Amino acid sequence: MEISTLAMYHCLAFVWYFFIAYSITNIRTEERPSEVFFYGGQWKYLTVLNLVLQAVFYGVSFLADVLRLIKKLRCAKCAISSRDLLFSVLAFPVSTFVSISFWTLYSYNRELVYPKSLDGVIPLWLNHAMHTAILPFAVLEILALPHRYPAKKKGLILLGFVSFLYISWVLWIYSVTGEWVYPLFALFSPAGLAAFFAISLAIIISFYNFGEFLNRIIWAKMAPFTFFHSTLSCITFPSQ
Repeated sequence: MEISTLAMYHCLAFVWYFFIAYSITNIRTEERPSEVFFYGGQWKYLTVLNLVLQAVFYGVSFLADVLRLIKKLRCAKCAISSRDLLFSVLAFPVSTFVSISFWTLYSYNRELVYPKSLDGVIPLWLNHAMHTAILPFAVLEILALPHRYPAKKKGLILLGFVSFLYISWVLWIYSVTGEWVYPLFALFSPAGLAAFFAISLAIIISFYNFGEFLNRIIWAKMAPFTFFHSTLSCITFPSQ
């Protein structure tokens, strides 16, 4: 895909995610159903955090594209490295996890993750923007251009660390309020909840590996990955 086309796509994706994140974080407090407690605001939900993550990712991607267009190669190399790290470690696995886990649990019993009372607050299109559209966006990003994945150990450590931070945030909220971020968690004993978190971590790691696999299969013909920025200079990423 041409750099100018990528820049347009990444710009539109950034605006889209910024709009969705703004929309969900600015729902008026008085509109919230009783099942949704105030502590932590919208920032206790993985869905909302993922929207912000995607906005940041596409913002960095757009910046990388612009820097390539204006031939600021040294800055572009840094932006591309940041873009690829964000996408491989967080943007793809988190989006995939949010979408698949949400609709799986929603199909089983929506009250565990998305009470029916939310339908009067969050319109259907916004629900799909937060939980459905994020998956094709993630896949399209892999199809649009190759991404350099970090060393497996580094990638998994970073993903595990971020997962630990979110779990710690969820447990902190419970310790303060006595309420679980998701009603689902109230069904588990402490040991059961620990097992649930461990299984969730294993699932999100599998999505990390799946993204790496797709990236390698689709772009195997490009080895090493080479991104030309001008007729005389380029940035080359060695194959893994």
